[in-house]
Amino acid sequence: MEREPRPILQVSETAKILVAGQAPGNLAMESGRPFTDPSGDRLRDWLQMGEATFYDPAKVAIVPMGFCFPGYDKNGGDIPPMKRCAKTWHAALFEKLPQIELKILIGGYAQKWHIGDQTEMTLTATVQKWRSFLDQGVVVTPHPSWRNNAWLKRNPWFETELLPELQKRVQSLLS
Repeated sequence: MEREPRPILQVSETAKILVAGQAPGNLAMESGRPFTDPSGDRLRDWLQMGEATFYDPAKVAIVPMGFCFPGYDKNGGDIPPMKRCAKTWHAALFEKLPQIELKILIGGYAQKWHIGDQTEMTLTATVQKWRSFLDQGVVVTPHPSWRNNAWLKRNPWFETELLPELQKRVQSLLS
């Protein structure tokens, strides 16, 4: 059954932090709010940010690459976001977000759109060079999905090195 379009994003001209992800999940489509699932819980934990702050559009913009849940593939994974959302809306939308000082790029789709040819062949390689993006006001992360638990175990530096820097930058923009 095809769903009616229901774009899920959060924006304000005053937001200083951008969370750029892939596309809303099924639970977000049901709730009408981005990251209303266990991935969102993990992401807010990574950011050391409560729900009230995370869902305050004056502070945090949340703009996925695709604005609607794309559906599932035959293996039960999410289908990639529809490219036409970014092609049609992102440039004009980001022009209206002049205060963004920190872009948190979650996953390969957001990273490829926002930092383009600075991405590496793999998500891991891109995230491993996270320090090289800091001067641009960019932090790259994997998706906070449970599907990445094995990745997080193989890459403990993410939690011990990258997350403290991300948290420090988030807190400085919120204070």
